[in-house]
Amino acid sequence: MKHLLYILMMMNSLQSLAQQQQVIHLWPGAVPGETAAKHAAKPTPDTGRGVIRLTDVTDPILTVYPPADSTASRQTGIIVCPGGGYSILAINLEGEEIARWLSGLGYTAFVLQYRVPQKEAGALQDVQRAIRMVKSRAKTWNIHPDRVGVLGFSAGGSLSARASTLYTQDTYPKVDKADELSCKPAFAVLIYPAYLDKGTNRGLTPELTVNKDTPPMFLFATADDHYGNSALVMAGALRDAKVPVELHFYPNGGHGYGLRPGNPAADVWPGLAEKWLDNITK
Repeated sequence: MKHLLYILMMMNSLQSLAQQQQVIHLWPGAVPGETAAKHAAKPTPDTGRGVIRLTDVTDPILTVYPPADSTASRQTGIIVCPGGGYSILAINLEGEEIARWLSGLGYTAFVLQYRVPQKEAGALQDVQRAIRMVKSRAKTWNIHPDRVGVLGFSAGGSLSARASTLYTQDTYPKVDKADELSCKPAFAVLIYPAYLDKGTNRGLTPELTVNKDTPPMFLFATADDHYGNSALVMAGALRDAKVPVELHFYPNGGHGYGLRPGNPAADVWPGLAEKWLDNITK
């Protein structure tokens, strides 16, 4: 009964948020490769940290967060990819809270609900379509189409890295004119990314190919994070390809902290990322 009440509370919270923010459905018709009928994502019980977890995403959406002060717009769009092991989306911890922070800095943020659980191919289609849609409507949000980047956490960091390296792949049939645009992001911010290394060999996972055309990246991770090698191998690959990269590797912080205070990593990465974004979007 307690779990049911909590789920109902989360659903009301999400519905209230949707009423306040503009929501864009990525796929006006059928979702490529999706067999289930479209429906709202399902929230799952909390872990005790106040994290709203979404799963069973069949109708991917973007939720738009314009700059808090329109006169201070950076004319830059950032698509936020929450983490969750490709099983769930930590939609408030690594989505809504991040978007509000970016909005306060003058960026137009877009929280992506990509397909889960275990739909990695669908997730790549979703982020590629999201980048193209934001570029195609750039004038609507007063942003430059060549200044649309991605920011991801954990599995969302993996997805952001895939978007930054697999943009030449046509992963779905064209839907409309937006799909004639490039899905290459202008930059990528990866915070405690996961799944980028191939284990004990300390190399980049074979799915990802980094070259001189890969967009610049900012990476942050910690030594006590089980997935910490992901940031290290990606930074090494970017350096070898002479792609601009900034890596911060701190001793403590673990994984899954988002922006929330009280964690040594969460206390420092936002300021570092803010400075990097300021330089990269000038």
